[in-house]
Amino acid sequence: MVKPLVVVIPHQLGRAEARRRLETGLGSAQELLGKAGIRMAEATWQGDQLNFLVGAMNQNVDGQIDVDEDSVRVEVRMPMLLSLFAGKVRALIDTNGTKLLTKK
Repeated sequence: MVKPLVVVIPHQLGRAEARRRLETGLGSAQELLGKAGIRMAEATWQGDQLNFLVGAMNQNVDGQIDVDEDSVRVEVRMPMLLSLFAGKVRALIDTNGTKLLTKK
């Protein structure tokens, strides 16, 4: 098993606003993934944690997003084949997550 990819994104929004932005951004993320041929099979909230399952290249990728008062922690577990793209996935999560959680 490949070590999970973990990205922590700091924010100054507070837990409730960060979660609201993530909920709002989820629809955009699903649309973006769809254009890349990736499907969001599942996305469910349990408290302040979003558990997700994504299908790509006949492989499943799962993970969770934990919303805290001053940071969001994204953990992605992917099979060995897809772990080759971990650097690109990390950059994508970091860039888009930071944009979404930047105080406006």
